[in-house]
Amino acid sequence: MRYTVIIEKGKTSYGAYVPDLPGCVAVAETEEDVTTLIKEAIEFHIEMIKEEGKHIPKRKTKFLELEVA
Repeated sequence: MRYTVIIEKGKTSYGAYVPDLPGCVAVAETEEDVTTLIKEAIEFHIEMIKEEGKHIPKRKTKFLELEVA
């Protein structure tokens, strides 16, 4: 499965979240670490959904980067 992950740089850390998996977040000091942690968070989040017998959300969110002058 593929999910869109948003990574934001804060003053002292990086945060990441998955719009299609509400509550699936991670925070770390580096972008590399937050990437690792959000991947683990997604796996854990999906595992919990399965254990609860709920429907695993499909990817709905897409991203687009635009360059403007």
